[in-house]
Amino acid sequence: MQNFRLWAFWRRLQYGFGYFTFFGLVITGGYFMFFYAAPTCFDAMQNSTELAVDCGGGCTRICAFTVAPPRVVWAQSFEVLKGQYNAVAYVENTNLGAGTPEMGYIFRLYDKDGLITERTGKTVLPPGSTYPIFEGRIDTLGRVPTETKLELSAPDLWLPSNLGREQFKTNDIKLVEADIRPKLNVRMENTELTEAKGVEVVATIFDAHGTALTASQTFVDLFPARSQKDIVFTWPRPIAKTLRSCAVPTDIVVVIDLSGSMNNDGANPPEPISSVLTAASAFVGNIRPDDRVAVVTFATTASTPLLLSGNATATTLAIKKLIINPKEESGSTNTGAGIAAAHAELQSDRHNKDARKVVVLLTDGLATAPGTDPNKYAETNAGLLKADDIALYTIGLGTTVNMDFLRILATQPTTAFAAPTTATLDSIYQTITAAICEEGVARIDVISKTSGNFAPLQ
Repeated sequence: MQNFRLWAFWRRLQYGFGYFTFFGLVITGGYFMFFYAAPTCFDAMQNSTELAVDCGGGCTRICAFTVAPPRVVWAQSFEVLKGQYNAVAYVENTNLGAGTPEMGYIFRLYDKDGLITERTGKTVLPPGSTYPIFEGRIDTLGRVPTETKLELSAPDLWLPSNLGREQFKTNDIKLVEADIRPKLNVRMENTELTEAKGVEVVATIFDAHGTALTASQTFVDLFPARSQKDIVFTWPRPIAKTLRSCAVPTDIVVVIDLSGSMNNDGANPPEPISSVLTAASAFVGNIRPDDRVAVVTFATTASTPLLLSGNATATTLAIKKLIINPKEESGSTNTGAGIAAAHAELQSDRHNKDARKVVVLLTDGLATAPGTDPNKYAETNAGLLKADDIALYTIGLGTTVNMDFLRILATQPTTAFAAPTTATLDSIYQTITAAICEEGVARIDVISKTSGNFAPLQ
């Protein structure tokens, strides 16, 4: 009887275990069938092999705490039209193989009175190099920005990518019509076996010292694999004056005062005119092969005895042969007429549209013609000349010259030079030669980026 009870107990226990097992399997199966979701990289949970929520481990997305944040290298803005500026900044991503397809940013432009305006946007940041961020035609409401800042938003998404700046190669760069309607012609190559879509390309021009001077942007909708494309960047107004590199040619008009006072020192040959012509001819002799020079003289009126020409030898000889008309011994000094004649020559068909325009004016006296306000006449003509992006250098010879007047005429006070005696003229002309162009070729960066090179999320 006792054995039967024990057997019955175990029997019931086995049945119970079987029932529980069956229902457990049914419940578990129902859960997995209807409720269970396998760990993914999009479930807003840290599970499986993830290093953090939905990133790292088996997920394509890279955890933000494992990458170095991008760094703003510099930011600057450049006037492209009156009251409108292009802003550009260089941002460095030191992470090899990791970038972001979308990063927010804010450009802020300031002057001495504070914030002028701001512009927000989003950009792609490929891996392993420095890339530009560009915003064009920013209206500054008539104010002139003196400082430009870029603020970056922390990217929400970092993804693997093995392609950066090296994907696109620049094979040829040529700047044309720099003094008319500038165009930068660039031939670029997609070096990869895959096509690129939505390619943003930014060109930034630097001087010989690495200072950014201006920038422009364009887009390529489709760049086929292993192909080349001709890309054109444009600017709405001349940039030749901005580019002081000696790689850009220069058209120069040398304006010389031939009024009667220029031989007041007597002697044979007459002075100071003889020393002035010697120094001016030496200045012209230093022009480069692509430069052109003209000569304007003025006294009571102005004339242009030597039109724009690249023949430096002929021009230097002609300058040395200039003489003061005896009638000008009792004539006037019409500085404004000399400036107007120089302006007209630089606007003529002889001007090289690829060249910057420069006027170098020398006088030893006061403006005495025309009319009752000759200074105003000269200032007006100088203003018209400078409005056409022509650089004006002035040299005041002697101790009685009105240097305040010459500083007003010049592009800026630092481009007006006082020459107490003719002995200082050579060094002044050498300073102007160095100021017109900086030795060394300007650097032009052409950098492309696309959001199509990132690994798909999974």
